[in-house]
Amino acid sequence: MGQRSTTWGRIAAEVAALDRRDVNRRDSGDVEICGVEYDSRRVRPGALFVAMRGGVTDGNRYIRAAVEAGAAAVMTDSREAFAELTAVPALLVEHGRVALAEASTAFFGHPERQMRATGITGTNGKTTTAFLTDALLRAGGRQTVMIGTIEYRVAEEVFASPHTTPESRDMLELMAEGVSRGASELVSEVSSHALDQGRVAGIPFDVAVFTNLTQDHLDYHGTMEAYLAAKLLLFDGTRFAAPRVAVVNADDGHAPAVVSAATRAGAQVFLYGREAGDWRAEAIEFLPTGARFALQTPFGTERVESPLVGEVNVLNLLAALAAASARGVDFGALLAAIPHLRPVPGRFEPVHCGQPFTVLVDYAHTDDALRNLLPIARRLASGGRVLTLFGCGGDRDRTKRPRMGRAAGEGSDWVMVTSDNPRSEDPVAILSEILPGLEATGTPFVVEPDRARAIALAVAEARPGDVVVIAGKGHEKKQILHEGAIAFDDVEVARSALGGLGWRSGNAGDEL
Repeated sequence: MGQRSTTWGRIAAEVAALDRRDVNRRDSGDVEICGVEYDSRRVRPGALFVAMRGGVTDGNRYIRAAVEAGAAAVMTDSREAFAELTAVPALLVEHGRVALAEASTAFFGHPERQMRATGITGTNGKTTTAFLTDALLRAGGRQTVMIGTIEYRVAEEVFASPHTTPESRDMLELMAEGVSRGASELVSEVSSHALDQGRVAGIPFDVAVFTNLTQDHLDYHGTMEAYLAAKLLLFDGTRFAAPRVAVVNADDGHAPAVVSAATRAGAQVFLYGREAGDWRAEAIEFLPTGARFALQTPFGTERVESPLVGEVNVLNLLAALAAASARGVDFGALLAAIPHLRPVPGRFEPVHCGQPFTVLVDYAHTDDALRNLLPIARRLASGGRVLTLFGCGGDRDRTKRPRMGRAAGEGSDWVMVTSDNPRSEDPVAILSEILPGLEATGTPFVVEPDRARAIALAVAEARPGDVVVIAGKGHEKKQILHEGAIAFDDVEVARSALGGLGWRSGNAGDEL
């Protein structure tokens, strides 16, 4: 990213004016600021360090380390830490994460004023909807920045994605780089964690999209009510600026709550869905290569054919079309772009090596996602079987494990239960919590904790016409074990397993 600098006085004045805490500013002369950081390990000489309380640790514990590393000034949300700060200019703020956003907008030249943001939240479909929205905006002639689970992209440059939704400072840096390259649009997945923690503070979303809400992340939120409340923060204007437009999945049972929150906040609401909504898909024909349907819109009805397979992707496309339209992309440009859309990596991604059966890699890691995914696989099987491989992540919501087992068993003819990312947990213990739900279905299954061996066994089990679904990790390139992370790519492991069976032609990622 490009080099930037400004002054402590300028940043502190902006933050203090917004935070109304100017009386708690301590200066020892104005200094040049060449960066804003919230992680003391990233501090370089001349940086502003924002020390804030977090869910896991308290950044105020690392103020001394930041100053020793060369921090030129400090903002803190701790009165005790502020009282002890005498070596560098300092500002006491009410909310550390809000101050981080405010300091970052000032340092990066307010890119949020030069771009229009589309935020996408929901349990499932965020990544695909973000990719599709980004593609449709670019088809409409816009230059974009995209932030999400698989990757971050600024114009045509791709960066690794450590978090679905990064801290505001990191988002604003990407946005500033995008502005320097002519970008006018931000498309971002917005996770419930990011909303609850305030990581999107300082970034006004012009369009907010709600895909769905099913049980997930209860290890963090505790209850479904708290999980929904976090999602509503993107729409209700209580903590962040309310969106101008809300795009809501009418088929989801939580749609009324989202619509109500958005409406009260003054947003214009567009619904999408199969049976109801401003953007609807009617008379759907599901094809091995995608879907054909009548697209009902505020601009009229058109018969379209999408290269994206399955009902879920019809809904994701509707959401993206509504969002891009809300951002002003011409309807004709949207229609012209649909045939050229491409599957998202790790989302129903085929692995072709010339074998007489289908192998698909997908990120489905909840019971709801499996229930949506496996009927699509069933339609592709053409009389063959559906063989499903999956696991459950460690250190995450344990209550969904038997439900995922039941979903896999009910939607499959044969199941391989294996490890996902066990993290600090015993993989065998995780598998034992999956089995009660799976055993209740009566579906034949095999248990193999080693994921690479499990994939090899699953493809070896396949016969002509079968569909092998490798679920859970999708685009991920590593597996997180108790001992640490190891390189692991389901697509590459599946390709290697197919090669071991003598199937070597074709490339992973080809279209079905």
